[in-house]
Parts: sequence; C-alpha cells; structure tokens
Amino acid sequence: MSTPPCIAYCTCPDSDCAERLAAMLVNEGLAACVSLLPGAKSCYRWDGQLCQDAEVLMMIKTTQARLRELESRILKEHPYEVPEFIVVPVIAGSDQYLKWIDTCTQSS
Repeated sequence: MSTPPCIAYCTCPDSDCAERLAAMLVNEGLAACVSLLPGAKSCYRWDGQLCQDAEVLMMIKTTQARLRELESRILKEHPYEVPEFIVVPVIAGSDQYLKWIDTCTQSS
C-alpha cells in the first residue's frame, strides 16, 4: 500500500449538497467512497448563538496522500463559511478493502 488510509468527516446542510460533493470527490479520485448519513443533528455555537441543525454527515474514505487536495476541494466547494473537516486514521481493516481505497485514490 502506497499511503495509509484514513476517513475524513464533513457535514453538509442537506442531501443535495452532500450528494454533489460526494460525486465530485469520487470522480476526481480524492475519495474511494463517500458514505452519506442523513439525519445527523448538530448542536454548536456560531457567532455567539447556540445552533441546532439537521445535517448530512459524509464519511469520506481516502488516503493520507490525498488529504491536502481533498481539504482544499471541500473548502472551495462547500457552502459553509467554515466546513467541518476532521480526519481519523484507519488502524485496521480488510486488506482487500484498504487496497481498493489506495487504488481508487492514486493520483494520475
């Protein structure tokens, strides 16, 4: 495997936004797979106000080699002023699945 796998998390305001971003990230090879989890409810503070919003959570399967490009693309295309972009390492997984992630995210 050329680079360790990881999962990036990003929330979107609705399914249309999440589906558009997911397709773009997969088509550009920045992600092997993006799982969309509708029904997330986020509670946070923004501009001094307590906010509670329904969102769609994106679980973006990628590799560490593609993280900076992935983050840059999300920041450019996301409608939020400060989109969530949190990355966690994958410490174990099916060899076949991890190889597939690596293959799908190889830079051209």
